[in-house]
Amino acid sequence: MKFATLRNDTPDGQLIMLSSDGTHALPVGKAAPSMLALVERWDEAQDALAQTRQRLEAGEGTPVPEGGLAAAMPRSWQWLDGSVFPTHGELMQIAFHLPPIETDRPLMYQGMSDRFYGPRDDIPFPSAEHGIDFEGEYGIITDHVPMGTSAEEAMDRIRLLVQVNDWSLRAIAPIEMKTGFGWVQAKPACSMAPVAVTPDELGDAWRDARICLDLEVELNGKRFGHANGREMAFGFHELVAHAALTRDLVAGTIIGSGTVSSPDYASVGSSCISEVRAIEMIADGEPKTPFMSAGDRIRMTGRAADGSAPFGTIDQKVVLA
Repeated sequence: MKFATLRNDTPDGQLIMLSSDGTHALPVGKAAPSMLALVERWDEAQDALAQTRQRLEAGEGTPVPEGGLAAAMPRSWQWLDGSVFPTHGELMQIAFHLPPIETDRPLMYQGMSDRFYGPRDDIPFPSAEHGIDFEGEYGIITDHVPMGTSAEEAMDRIRLLVQVNDWSLRAIAPIEMKTGFGWVQAKPACSMAPVAVTPDELGDAWRDARICLDLEVELNGKRFGHANGREMAFGFHELVAHAALTRDLVAGTIIGSGTVSSPDYASVGSSCISEVRAIEMIADGEPKTPFMSAGDRIRMTGRAADGSAPFGTIDQKVVLA
C-alpha cells in the first residue's frame, strides 16, 4: 500500500491512500484520518484500508494534487537517526583525523520530530555561514515496539518505509560535538518525501531490512550521487532493536539510516556535501565544494530498477529566514 498526506488546516494533514500507479487517491476516512493515526491504529484500520484499496482498484479516486502534498508524516512523537553506512564514517574519520569509534553498536541520536518539511517546501536557515548541508537517507515508521524486542521480532513492527533529507549545519556541528552532549542547533527539522509505502511495495528491493534503491541526488540540476541503500552495516530491524533495548518505542517512531553512502563513491557519488568535501580533503588536502547558499536547490529521488520512484521526489530550495 502507498500513502500520502494532503495539507489541510491541521498539523497532521489528511491521510490518503494512493492507487498502485500513484496517480489517484482516496481518503481512508475516520478509521485513520492521518498518517500518525494510521500507525497508532494499524490493526483496527485494516478493514478500512482493504475497502479503500478495493475502491481504488475499481477506478475510484481523484488525481493526486502533487503540489498539495505534505511530508508523508508531517510530525511524530520520535525521530531517531542512525549512521550505519561504514564508508561515510570512514571518510569523515580520515579527512578530519578522527579516531575510529570503537563500538559494535549502531550509532544513533534523537532529533527533532515535531515537524517534517514537505517535499516541495522552501527551507529557511538563518545564515549560509552555518554550513548548510543535506543528507539523503531512507527511513522506517514503526508500530508500537515493546522494550526488549529482538531484531527478528522487530521485522514485524516495521509498518512503513520513507525517504528523508536530514538537513545539517556543518559549521555548528563540531562545536556541539565537543560538548559531548549531543546536537540541537546543528540539526534543524528534516524533510520527507511525499509517499510512504508498506515494505511489500518494494518487492525484492526490500531485503534484509534494507531499502535497496539508488538514491538519486541532484544539486542545482547537476547529478551529485546515486548510492544504494543496501550498504547499511545494520538493517532497520537491528536499529529498531537497538533503540528499544531500554524503552518502548511509541507507534509512529521514525528511524533513519543516516547518509546513504557507498564504497564505490568514485563512480556513484555521494548523498551529502560533507562527504564530498572529505573526499576532496583526502585527495587534495583541502575541500573545494561549497556548502549550500540561498537559492540553491536539492532534489532527491529513490529510484527502483524499473525506473519508478516509490517515495516520490524531494525538490527544495534553500532560503534565508
